[in-house]
Amino acid sequence: MAAAASGGGWRARRPGARAGGSRRRGSGRGGGRGTASPPSAASGARWRTPCPSGWTSCTAAPPPPVARLCQDRMHELVADEYNKAGSGEGAAAAGAAEPAWKEVMEKGFARMDDEAASWAATRSGNDLACRCELQKPARCDHAGSTALVAVVGSTSVVVASAGDSRAVLSRGGVPVPLSVDHKPDRPDELERIQAAGGRVIFWDGARVLGVLAMSRAIGDGYLKPFVTAEPEVTVTERTDEDECLILASDGLWDVVTNEMACEVVRACFRSNGPPSPGARPSGVLPPAAAAAAREGDDGPAAVKGVDRADSDRACSDAALLLAKLALARRSSDNVSVVVVDLRRGS
Repeated sequence: MAAAASGGGWRARRPGARAGGSRRRGSGRGGGRGTASPPSAASGARWRTPCPSGWTSCTAAPPPPVARLCQDRMHELVADEYNKAGSGEGAAAAGAAEPAWKEVMEKGFARMDDEAASWAATRSGNDLACRCELQKPARCDHAGSTALVAVVGSTSVVVASAGDSRAVLSRGGVPVPLSVDHKPDRPDELERIQAAGGRVIFWDGARVLGVLAMSRAIGDGYLKPFVTAEPEVTVTERTDEDECLILASDGLWDVVTNEMACEVVRACFRSNGPPSPGARPSGVLPPAAAAAAREGDDGPAAVKGVDRADSDRACSDAALLLAKLALARRSSDNVSVVVVDLRRGS
């Protein structure tokens, strides 16, 4: 089981990789196993994160403060809530083999939001974490991040989203959205904001109180309760036709369709291994490869005829290519992409 997250925001410049995000545009990998390398001082063009097999993320700049908090803590908080539910400490554990994911995610996101609020309350206004903060308001409660978390299991993919990053599954070449962007003018979000006493003002697009171009986020204390950290959660059963999972900020989705993103990843997969789930009969690995895959991280990735190195290379190529495509199409927002290889044996 693995976790991924993403985030971004209209004031922050770029989210992190691993388990958290930045403000409005960003995405990252979770499970706590990714390691980040600093961006090039010359270009500042990419923040690359090597991840476990089958996961590769590519972002455009180092993460802002709340994104960095999410990056460091979100996966830990979600895992802690999962363990509590599984051990009987949460109501979700009652009589269930698996905890209720909605409750697990809601508690994890709420704790992350509380930590962001605590950071904003205790941090000195003179303590700038990065150069991009010089261009932001001095008040720390103006900082925030989207969050997109994916938990990939052997039988299902759980996605929790707060913000306008998006998760898209490619299944047999058909894109399947696993999250819905939280835009202030989305009918149900607009109704929720107005019911809480807030307003959506159209100023360079729909914005909560004319400020924030998303309706859910971690942080942004000055816009609560209109902007909430409560995630929407989906649980999708895996099939043998599943090819990849794409997690990305809206810097990608603003200029690249779901269909095109999936085609780009599939093209990278074709150049690094079997092109589709049907490439191997019944999706079953050869006996030796299947045995090695069960051994753990030292064996090849449990994908149809593709070893770990090929899977990593395909995901890395796809994430980088999607980020470059968004930039070439003149995306006006931060671009962050995570690609997960879901090809596997039956």
